[in-house]
Amino acid sequence: MTDRRLTPANGRVAAMHLAGSVEAKRYVEGWSATVTVPVADLCQSPDGPRDRQLLIGARATVFEDRNGWAFVQASDGYVGYLRSTELGDVTVPTHFVATVATHAYAQEDFKSADLHHLPFGARVTVLDERRRFFETNLGFVPKSHLRAIDRPFSDPATVAQLHFGVPYLWGGNSTRGHDCSGLITASLTACDITCPADSDMQRDGLGQAFADAYQRGDLVFWDGHVGMMVDADTMIHANAHHMATVYEPIERAILRIEAQGDGPVIARKRLSSI
Repeated sequence: MTDRRLTPANGRVAAMHLAGSVEAKRYVEGWSATVTVPVADLCQSPDGPRDRQLLIGARATVFEDRNGWAFVQASDGYVGYLRSTELGDVTVPTHFVATVATHAYAQEDFKSADLHHLPFGARVTVLDERRRFFETNLGFVPKSHLRAIDRPFSDPATVAQLHFGVPYLWGGNSTRGHDCSGLITASLTACDITCPADSDMQRDGLGQAFADAYQRGDLVFWDGHVGMMVDADTMIHANAHHMATVYEPIERAILRIEAQGDGPVIARKRLSSI
């Protein structure tokens, strides 16, 4: 059975490589586009619920543009619908926002009009370097808030800790709000580690199982939930109980989560690339 989240086919169109394996009226190669708004909801269907989010500068392959909605596949393989107005011509990002958030200004002056509020991980193209700002395709951004794409972070737990206090948002992928898997995606992607989008995909696709004591950066999985260890005793995770990204002693979290009916830990994974 195919996973709809990873299968670029909707009955009307399908990716060319799926010809012969799924039914569709047309098979197309698709075309590349770039997200042009700070945060875009990737929905299950036009006007449907949010599955995930894409940030400005992210690239997607478009297979259909119909009635104001684009049927797309994101760079991580996730499939869904974006509003057509949230996509534009392909850009080549050079830097990403490496602070909780920043602004792009109209001029090289923090008192000038702010054009965009950009969350952590948003991607921009630097056009010129000034004394305190980079001129980018979106406006002037403080130099200290950007990091070159070819200079990723080295510790996912450090990135996760940058997100402490971010509000919980189901399907969220930004510092405006994220869910448990969104926090893991942000943390690993900033370290140039390929990361699936949902917690079940992360459980199946990341790291190696281990049985010894927890270490910084280890991932702990429940059915439908994931957190990251910051040390041998403490986990950081985005969760609906606290409605935020919080620190929680791992043993307390295990007891609380099972007591509230969400079951025991089902996997512990260590990322060998760290």
